Amino acid sequence: MAEHNLLGEKGEKLAKEYLEGLGYKIIALNWRERKFEIDLIAIDQQEIVFVEVKTRSTDVFGNPEEAVTSTKQQHLINGADYYIQKNEIDLECRFDVISVVLNSNQKEIKHFKTAFLPSF
Repeated sequence: MAEHNLLGEKGEKLAKEYLEGLGYKIIALNWRERKFEIDLIAIDQQEIVFVEVKTRSTDVFGNPEEAVTSTKQQHLINGADYYIQKNEIDLECRFDVISVVLNSNQKEIKHFKTAFLPSF
């Protein structure tokens, strides 16, 4: 497996543990169906939360969260809509981004609640 894939997996694991520490209930990790993929799906009180995790080994070329472009946001929104309809979820939804910088000298996690809103 490529090193960047391993880094991404480590970041997702850290993000999962971080959210669990906040009391979130993780209901899916690396959910994939059809053309959709969502890193983490969780329940936070009365909301379903769709989480995009971006992990980098350095922030020299920009913060990881900056990689969540409007195109990526729309893809997440479409995937969330599919997931909600397929599973007949009746909860408010939210889109969060977790940014992870991880290397031998640094482990930094930033959580952006309601990082973006759906636009249809």
